Amino acid sequence: MDSSLLTEKGESYSKALGNRQVQMIAIGGAIGVGLFLGAGGKLHQVGPSLVLSYALCGIAAYFVMRALGELVLHEPTSGSFVTYARKFIGPWAGFASGWMYWVNWAMTGIAEITAVAIYVHKWLPDVPQWITALVALGVLIVVNLLSVKLFGELEFWFSVVKVLAIVVFLVTAAGLVLTGADIGGTTAGVHNLTAHNGFFPAGIGIALMTLQAVIFAYSAIEVVGIAAGETKDARKVLPKAINGVVWRIGVFYVGSVLLLAMLLPWPFYNGGESPFVTVFSRLGIPGIGDVMNAVVLTAALSSCNSGLYSTGRILRALADKGEAPGFVGRMSSRHVPYGGILFTSAAYVLGVVLNYLVPKDAFDIAIAIASLGVITTWATLIFCQMRLRQAALRGELERPSYRMPWAPYSGWATLGFLALVVVLMGFSDGAEKIAFYSIPVLVVVLAVGWRFVGNRQRRMQRQMR
Repeated sequence: MDSSLLTEKGESYSKALGNRQVQMIAIGGAIGVGLFLGAGGKLHQVGPSLVLSYALCGIAAYFVMRALGELVLHEPTSGSFVTYARKFIGPWAGFASGWMYWVNWAMTGIAEITAVAIYVHKWLPDVPQWITALVALGVLIVVNLLSVKLFGELEFWFSVVKVLAIVVFLVTAAGLVLTGADIGGTTAGVHNLTAHNGFFPAGIGIALMTLQAVIFAYSAIEVVGIAAGETKDARKVLPKAINGVVWRIGVFYVGSVLLLAMLLPWPFYNGGESPFVTVFSRLGIPGIGDVMNAVVLTAALSSCNSGLYSTGRILRALADKGEAPGFVGRMSSRHVPYGGILFTSAAYVLGVVLNYLVPKDAFDIAIAIASLGVITTWATLIFCQMRLRQAALRGELERPSYRMPWAPYSGWATLGFLALVVVLMGFSDGAEKIAFYSIPVLVVVLAVGWRFVGNRQRRMQRQMR
């Protein structure tokens, strides 16, 4: 059996992740800096209508996760959607989706590192953002290079902190809204949804423009699928983890944004501070704002941690097919794909440079470009599920019992929604437009890359004859 087959089956990875860790990786993937930091700036931009954006994207995320679940139950593999794209669409799709996923996480890592620097700035205002970013990156690289088990354990505790914080916030916020509490001179309540220039203070069109940022907020929900290749009893554990992500999306994301909009008038929020920190700081309880800042710092570190983990596995799946430099496919004696992790880390260093050059714009630019990778990944998963279903109908394979609901209509609707998000990016005046106009560049780079890979593979085949 050759090494590429071992990777596809996940056999060359250690089965070090148990049910407890996989469940928390799933939750951790669904709670990131897009909510903890990004929601503040978007609330200030579009007001309470942000709730609708989170709800719409949450529905799309639900179908993506169900599509992923069906694919994972069909074939658990650490190659995840790269393997599925190659199998159900074609080799070029595996190449393109894998590299777009890497673009997603390269940019997401930059956003997360920027968020870390912003949070630490609250305590150390005199320390430049790029220094904080560099220190955080160094710690996470070490964790990921040591062992999968250490990654899983760290992510478990990161996720515990995040989940507890969100639960405490939801319970506290609900109590404050129900009692009409005074929060720094303003009254919490349902009236805040419409009292300040209505539910759509910036207009419906501007509200739709936030869909791209919200899509980014939901990114990383697919990490649980990549963990399949290193999970004991994957077919038993993963459906529970995926179902858990789905309902938590509704409670954690939509619920949190709805409560944030009711706690304070939307103009009180801003992009330079977590909205959760804004609320708790205005309560006037000593130290509570600092505690919440520590929590959202944990969330940023967690997401960056997941990015190094997932891209290491995806890059190895590409390298095993000759679609990435050989170095990124190297494994350590600890069963860690250190080549891919170090390759992604090099991109994160560029994020440190970005924080040095444009600290105020680094976050928005990074999440705008990252969202293109998220949309590509989601669309790939949906399309692969549709192809799996068609193959099952032709009798070529057996479809798992865990299936995408309302297929194929739900799949087409989700693809249409994702296309709408991309089109809307072109009408933005901010960082989203930069991302939109980068699409042709990415297409050309991927096309040239695939042509190079194809020529190299043909040369190798001729030499073997």
